[in-house]
Amino acid sequence: MGSAGHHGGPDHLDLEPPERLARTIGVWEGEAGRAWLARLPGLVTEYLTRWELTPERVFAAGGQISMIVLVRTADGTPAVLKVGMVNRETAQEHAALAQWDGRGAVRLLRADPEQGALLLERLQADVSLRSLAEPKAMLEAVEVLRRLWVPVPGGHPFATVAGYTGELVPLLRQRAEEPWAADARPLVDEALAVREALLADAPAPVLLHGDFHHGNVLAGDRLAWLAIDPKPLVGDPAYDVAWLARDRLSTLAAQPGSRAAARRRLAQLSSALEIDPEHLRGWSLFRAVEAGIWSMTMGAREDGELLLEFADWL
Repeated sequence: MGSAGHHGGPDHLDLEPPERLARTIGVWEGEAGRAWLARLPGLVTEYLTRWELTPERVFAAGGQISMIVLVRTADGTPAVLKVGMVNRETAQEHAALAQWDGRGAVRLLRADPEQGALLLERLQADVSLRSLAEPKAMLEAVEVLRRLWVPVPGGHPFATVAGYTGELVPLLRQRAEEPWAADARPLVDEALAVREALLADAPAPVLLHGDFHHGNVLAGDRLAWLAIDPKPLVGDPAYDVAWLARDRLSTLAAQPGSRAAARRRLAQLSSALEIDPEHLRGWSLFRAVEAGIWSMTMGAREDGELLLEFADWL
């Protein structure tokens, strides 16, 4: 397919990385991120040509470490080209999507994992579970998670919760020694102790989404709601729910009785998904402390403080 102008598509689509992507990659990935950004327009062009795709528009509000282009395939089917920076969290996204094969998650049409290029079925990019009232969003989220938690075959390529969180431990310890983290040290100590206890008492492992929240579940045509953007791991289902448990955190924190509301939410989720409430509390604490300290390190002080406050409620 020569120019991108077939099927009435735009001839000269601007393939500059969206501002949000450029900003987050620069902050999170440093020099390597900036080098990748410079190559990105060329990479996107290469896959448009190689996979015979007609670009319609760049989805500016797309990923934080990937560029999202709405495209049509050679036969006119709407699809999405996602070209992302490959790191240890995203390297197996294609494998998880292939494992789910459209059950509960967006369907993978083609992949070149080495370059982080994925061709995906088109969902309603602007409509996520965030568009629903919170109680309804939680109900729908629970249904999606139930589909995603499948047993994994032996010899699978995925990192485990034990291995992945194990890599975070020395970083967390190191950051907790910084002068600005003095107040958070008791929480960090508790989070590390809780992690040890949870791993010693882990249930049968399943395939986890790894980054499951309302914003990562989009409206689809094939099914009402489908998950996108997994950072897959294998392990305790409670680990997956820990991100969901603190969804819409600023809204939760702004209401009276936040602590009781947070605990009630955890109780409802563990009951709906039939997972151990103590495991959910523990992983919610660990993940909130880890993310809170990371946010503070990245200069997002307000986010960090809110996450640590959430951990404190638990």
